[in-house]
Amino acid sequence: MTGNRILLMIVAVILSLAGAERCKAQIVSTSTQPEIDTDSVRRAFDRGPYFGLYKDNYFIFGTAIGNEKPSKTNTNIKFQISIAQRLTRSTLPWNTYIYLFYSQKCFWNVLENSMPMTDLNFNPGIGWTKPFFVKNRYVGKMTLIAEHESNGRDGAASRSWNKLSLAASVIIDPLITVHGKIWLPIIDGQNNKDILDYSGIYQVGTSFTTANQRFGASVVLVKRRGWNLNYNTIVELNYRLFKRDNQYIFIQYYNGYGEGLLAYKEFHSEIRAGIVIKPRLFSEF
Repeated sequence: MTGNRILLMIVAVILSLAGAERCKAQIVSTSTQPEIDTDSVRRAFDRGPYFGLYKDNYFIFGTAIGNEKPSKTNTNIKFQISIAQRLTRSTLPWNTYIYLFYSQKCFWNVLENSMPMTDLNFNPGIGWTKPFFVKNRYVGKMTLIAEHESNGRDGAASRSWNKLSLAASVIIDPLITVHGKIWLPIIDGQNNKDILDYSGIYQVGTSFTTANQRFGASVVLVKRRGWNLNYNTIVELNYRLFKRDNQYIFIQYYNGYGEGLLAYKEFHSEIRAGIVIKPRLFSEF
């Protein structure tokens, strides 16, 4: 089965679940809807300094699927650590805030001899964030981010680039969020001048959660440079086992290029499963 067919099957399942849950949500009372308390959101932004999660923090294991045969070299652990620290103690003009972001992504080939960590990507950044409220309802935020990404190596294995990114997330209703991110690249790495052809120029996506907040799904499309419909695709499913916990069973499907910096020119179709810890309100991508 090819990667595209697998992707279509996963997306079909998500859409069917979303459609069923949307119908269910329309007939339940508003008391069962997952409401986002505006005052609590404002307090979360105003209380400083504030330290928390930025993107999803996950630890997953999996292998190649589709046309590529699973092996020791393409079966690995992928994990991500991502945090955010608010730097401003008081609200800036236009009710904005400055944050320090840091994400780290690693690919760990645990089935090979000596279990090498084959690729380690560092992604620090600083962002200017503006939350939006409409009719006393929190509807999302926009962030202007100056960020750097590199793999910390030198010589032929060195990869690095800088981006000035504009990211936005909008809560359509308590069940659905749409998000997007576009960046102005500043490529300083000598060995990855063509990285936009593989790691993209912008991304769009949507996230869905059920009314009881137990099941969630998301799709992210990263547009590679060019006029063709060439996208890197990420599909994620998560299920919370215990209602009060912030830990989820997690499945991630990646199809495309640029999953890691070292082998950004290599095509990967991978499925992995494990555990994820999610930020409050919604995840960043």
